[in-house]
Amino acid sequence: MELKAREDIEAPVEHVFAEITDFAALERLVMRRGGDVSLLEGPVPPEIGARWEVRFRLCGKNRRVVSELDRLDPGLGLTVGFTSPNINGQCRVDLVALSPGRTRLAITIESRPISIAAKLLAQSLRLGSGRIERRLRTAVATYAEDVAARHRARV
Repeated sequence: MELKAREDIEAPVEHVFAEITDFAALERLVMRRGGDVSLLEGPVPPEIGARWEVRFRLCGKNRRVVSELDRLDPGLGLTVGFTSPNINGQCRVDLVALSPGRTRLAITIESRPISIAAKLLAQSLRLGSGRIERRLRTAVATYAEDVAARHRARV
């Protein structure tokens, strides 16, 4: 299953890249939404290979995902891979400088079910993928507005 969202941000690409690589702020964002994030042993962010364990509730069950920073291209974006007992995938964040003060943020989340139970869950999620994608777009738009507001506050 693949979900996509993109948003244009009124901020230079350097500022947007600094925001998406502020891993401590992203950890706090997950925790505010009810998740639990812990940094695993190994490289420290923003080094490639940094790993996190994320625990959250989804569809009435406790879930555990291990995420790893796979790609980090300054000014271009990053990729975080994730694995769990039932599903694997990656989240790719790409940045494109549209002008000196405007950046396009594109997020692609790809997931692949492993177990039969996950395949059944993925099938039911596909039926509601329009709703899920709308929620993702709304979340990305809100994040983009926050990034632009922080940029305006600094200038």
